[in-house]
Amino acid sequence: MADKKYPRVGIGVMIKNGNDEVLLGLRQGSHGTGEWCFPGGHLDFGETVFECAIRETKEEVGIEVRNCRIISIADEMRYVQTDDKHYLNIGVLAEHIGGEPKLLEPEKCKEWRWFSLENIPKNMLEGTNWIIANYKAKRLYRPAR
Repeated sequence: MADKKYPRVGIGVMIKNGNDEVLLGLRQGSHGTGEWCFPGGHLDFGETVFECAIRETKEEVGIEVRNCRIISIADEMRYVQTDDKHYLNIGVLAEHIGGEPKLLEPEKCKEWRWFSLENIPKNMLEGTNWIIANYKAKRLYRPAR
């Protein structure tokens, strides 16, 4: 039983600004290096999804968000073979209420930039792709297989 693996829960936070753009960071130093993603991270034990979204956004980019709502649930399977990582990815839409994005974890992220949803980069982290696809399709979940 000790060898059994379990998926982790990852939270991705789609933050929209007043220009209807979303905030993306260019990953480095971990799985998905060179791919763009939303702020977010691991759900901690005893923490709610929305508490995690607010905490991770503050820790990674130093901005305040509110009015969180779940917009996507996805099985993130792309990195199972390459990085031995399987995530249940929960996408949260949050309203940007204050602060300018800062690079607070440069070992994890090279830069933060606002993008129109119609003009996002091609090299996206799988979980972020699922959040955007589910949001645009107005669906909560679509299986990876």
